[in-house]
Amino acid sequence: MKTLSAREQFEILSQGVLDLVTPDDLLAKLEKSNQSGKPLLIKYGADPSRPDIHLGHAVCFLKMRQFQDLGHEVVFVIGDFTARIGDPSGRSAVRSPLTKEEVEVNARTYKEQVDKILNPDKTRVVYNADWLEPLTLREVVRLGAQFTVAQMLERDDFQKRFAGQVPIYLHEFLYALMVAYDSVALNCDVEMGGHDQLFNFLVGRDLMRSFGQEPQVCLTMPILEGTDGQVKMSKSMDNYIGITDSPEQIFGRVMSVPDEVMGHYWTYLNLATPDEWAQLKEGIDRQALHPRSVKLDLAQRIVSWLHSAEEGKHRREEFEKVFTRKEAPSDISTRTVSLPLDLASFLVSEGLAESKSEVRRLLKQAGIRLDEQPLPYSEHPTLEQFRDGAVLRVGKKKFLRLRIA
Repeated sequence: MKTLSAREQFEILSQGVLDLVTPDDLLAKLEKSNQSGKPLLIKYGADPSRPDIHLGHAVCFLKMRQFQDLGHEVVFVIGDFTARIGDPSGRSAVRSPLTKEEVEVNARTYKEQVDKILNPDKTRVVYNADWLEPLTLREVVRLGAQFTVAQMLERDDFQKRFAGQVPIYLHEFLYALMVAYDSVALNCDVEMGGHDQLFNFLVGRDLMRSFGQEPQVCLTMPILEGTDGQVKMSKSMDNYIGITDSPEQIFGRVMSVPDEVMGHYWTYLNLATPDEWAQLKEGIDRQALHPRSVKLDLAQRIVSWLHSAEEGKHRREEFEKVFTRKEAPSDISTRTVSLPLDLASFLVSEGLAESKSEVRRLLKQAGIRLDEQPLPYSEHPTLEQFRDGAVLRVGKKKFLRLRIA
């Protein structure tokens, strides 16, 4: 592949970025890289307290993959030492530190997930305990002497906690220093992450300068909303789409994303350029395109990307079969039952309903069907007879084929 000029690389890499400190520094680093033939080193810090990677993380990873495709390298820093300190990162209270054993268990899953997006040959995984654990108290004090308390209180979440008289502990200041020292230890060119980490990145930039190193470029990407369309994608908010989720789970969760934020999924995940999304949006506004059709395309593209084109096509066909044509899916689990069947107890035992009261509520709403015929409401619903192989449907998404013993 032809090597692109520094300016051409800059135009690609700066597209869709939220924060870039500074554009001139990134361009200068790219020019130096082209002249020397030495690739830039892109740093990304991973928090091993949450080992599962979701589409919100993928926004950053896709930009990192662009760096790799242009010939640069990624160093993936597992924060096994800093995770044992704890970092609020925009939270209203300190995060509980993890034990060494917890960190080790969580960190093991990262590489396999990262390789679904990044180029394994251009990705190096390191652990920051390798250089942070050997630091002496004297060296930690010297690091602390580079910054004032006022500088640390500039961080937004610290300001809020200070104003609200919520305790801020000394080790939380040290966290920012440790993350910054990661950049010094690696002498990286660019640090990437979410906007909530920008303060830590800027501390790293200052610390590198005090060590006589060329300061890193700080680059953050937009925050992808979760499936609720309200707040950022997060496991703790249960609004996430994991990159290792099953094709069926991914497709269904993408289809639940509100129409208003669908454009962010198209553009932040590099599935459409801003101009391409603008054309899709115009088609929706003119009613030449139905939002559901555009979302089906989106879900198919994401499943195809994370699994395979065949799986993406199959999941779309299944979704349309069940939710558009109201037919049963192709792959339904089968259970053999005896008659008469206590329906409420059976559905709860099979995990198709949380409680017997939920079963009664669904019956009132015609939400339980047998061969697509609504079952009548009853305080004690019982199935006396039905055809062998009948399909039981609970709500919109749960199916079970019943065989008679």
